[in-house]
Amino acid sequence: MTTPELIALLRKNPISVGCAALALGLTVWTYLDSDEEPKLASQLEQVSAEASRHAANIKNAAQLHEQLNALAAARAEIEPRIVRASELAQNTQYFYKIESETGTKIDIQRANQTVTIKPGTKTIYAPVTFSVAVEGEYPAILEFLRRVEHGVHFARVTSCTLNKSGTALDRSGPLRLVLNLELLGQP
Repeated sequence: MTTPELIALLRKNPISVGCAALALGLTVWTYLDSDEEPKLASQLEQVSAEASRHAANIKNAAQLHEQLNALAAARAEIEPRIVRASELAQNTQYFYKIESETGTKIDIQRANQTVTIKPGTKTIYAPVTFSVAVEGEYPAILEFLRRVEHGVHFARVTSCTLNKSGTALDRSGPLRLVLNLELLGQP
C-alpha cells in the first residue's frame, strides 16, 4: 500500500480514524498520568497530617491561657527557692544557718560548689552541687538532714556517709555525716 492509497483509505473512514486517534491519545495520556498518582497520594497524606496537627493545636489551645497562668504561678513559687552559683557567700550562709539552728558543727569551712550542665541542654536551671561534712549527735544530724531536704531551697542528696566521729570504741559520742547534694539553681 502506497502513501496515496493510505490517505484515501483514511479519508473514507473518518470516524474509525478519529476513534483510533482518540484511543491512542487516551492511552498515552493515561500512561503519562500514572506517574502522578503516587505523588498526589503522598501529597494528600502530608496535607492530611498537617490538617490533623492544626486541628489538635486548635483543640489544645482552648486552655492555653489557664495553663500559661498556672506555669507563671509555679515559676513565681520556684524563683525564690533557687540558688545562684555566683553567690558563694549566700549559699554557704544557708548551711551555716541550719548549723546554728540544729546545734551541729559544719566541719568543712567552705562548701565546694560547682554547676554541672550537660552539653546541648537548653535550660535556665542547673544543679549546684555541694559537699558538706556535719558533726553532731544523732538527733541533731537527723534534724540537719531534714532541714536541708525540706528547707528553703530544693535539695537532692546524691550521696551520704554517716560515720562515728572520734576514736572511742563505744557507741556514744558524736557522729560525722558527709553529704554530697545538689540544690536547684541558676548558673
